[in-house]
Amino acid sequence: MNRLTVQADRGTHTISRHIYGHFAEHLGRCIYDGLWVGEDSPIPNTRGFRNDVVAALRTLNMPNLRWPGGCFADTYHWRDGIGPKADRPKMVNVHWGGVTENNHVGTHEFLDLCEQIGCEPYIAGNVGSGTVQEMSQWLEYLTMPGESPMAALRRENGRQEPWSVKYWGVGNENWGCGGHMRAQYYADLYRQYACFCRHFTPNAKLYKVACGERDEWNEILMREAGRFMDGLSVHFYTVTGPWNHKGSATDFGVDEWWKTLHRAWEVDDFLRRTTAIMDRYDPEKRVEIILDEWGTWFDVEPGTNPGFLYQQNTMRDALVAGLSLNVFHQHAERLHMANIAQTVNVLQAMVLTEGEKMLLTPSYHVLEMYKVHQDATRLPTTLECPDHLLGDHNPARSLPKLSASASCDADARLHLSLCNLDPVDSAGLTVAVQGTSISTVAGRILTGPTVNSMNTFERPDAVAPVPFGGFTLGPAGLTVSLPARSVVVLELG
Repeated sequence: MNRLTVQADRGTHTISRHIYGHFAEHLGRCIYDGLWVGEDSPIPNTRGFRNDVVAALRTLNMPNLRWPGGCFADTYHWRDGIGPKADRPKMVNVHWGGVTENNHVGTHEFLDLCEQIGCEPYIAGNVGSGTVQEMSQWLEYLTMPGESPMAALRRENGRQEPWSVKYWGVGNENWGCGGHMRAQYYADLYRQYACFCRHFTPNAKLYKVACGERDEWNEILMREAGRFMDGLSVHFYTVTGPWNHKGSATDFGVDEWWKTLHRAWEVDDFLRRTTAIMDRYDPEKRVEIILDEWGTWFDVEPGTNPGFLYQQNTMRDALVAGLSLNVFHQHAERLHMANIAQTVNVLQAMVLTEGEKMLLTPSYHVLEMYKVHQDATRLPTTLECPDHLLGDHNPARSLPKLSASASCDADARLHLSLCNLDPVDSAGLTVAVQGTSISTVAGRILTGPTVNSMNTFERPDAVAPVPFGGFTLGPAGLTVSLPARSVVVLELG
């Protein structure tokens, strides 16, 4: 029998709610035709943003939203997105499909969206093709409460008071699409930009995020610029094939299922390596990890624009989400934020739209079920279960068949998130909770009849959470029966 031990009286670290962050880039149909339909659309909207999508994102207790990119950020010039919409210049989205955008979603619109959702904005500034002055003036425009040229311009454009903007990314992937820079060059450039990036509201602090990458880059950046940053941005995508053939999001078998989950599980090693580097230069753990892009990345759906990165979302994506979040909780001491890519119609989306239709994906449901962990205390756990060995039978390429995490919220309620990664077989699990007594159990489950079960516009609720009763609580403790390919969240009282 598989066994999970939870130390309910040993929690020390908080699972930051920002680990449940999101990412909305000007990419494909994420912003335009996804979040934004315009004020004159027959689709119900509030100042241009779809009411149904906004309501769904509010339900997630969405803590933050990253914008405008991604690669798009380092080609975006913020002045093009302010003022009367009819006067805004058009731009070509050179990174994603070569489409022309009208800049109708700019600073004011994005921050209105954040207010509608009830989340904090996380803005990525332009380092790749921008200037220090441009970034500094954007921050003045956003946060200056008094008299200044940029504050006057903001008021001219209809916003009297400054916005509350805390999280600020100094560039994006500047080792790649953000300028193909060398680590030492970016470290010096970051120091320059960070010097002139300031919060203009008295007593408010700007949380500055530097652009990290992999081990060698992060080593140089932490050594040369660590003392000037608050967060280190890193990205981790679940990609199992070459970039020109990443595999189908919906047409796959058991072998592809396991390969994908193994790749997702490797984020644990990636975060451990990143933490070890940061510990050498920041033993006090002042600088935090900002995993501001993560999720699955498959080939686009047949017949769609290759530059739009539109993919369907199945139970495999749901298990990647559950497994990844369980891993993130284990790194709560250093990991402050994570942003799944992306919010609507792109990659591992929460929401898919088609005209006036909208559906919630299996991944959405996992983040909704897991929201009970936000700002809760992580409880130490020990999970004993067999490993699955991938087809090449290399012991290094194995992963546990189960995944688990536990937390205790402010009302002393314990929550367990459990994943049975096995696509075929169910699993029994005994749960021993140390340090407290348990008298009640309730929960929900997300699963589907096949590995590629999904929601479609014809059947939008084919995969959705339902009440879970597959447990027994008795004198010997708690026993749980986990169906194959399932995500379960339990509340213990």
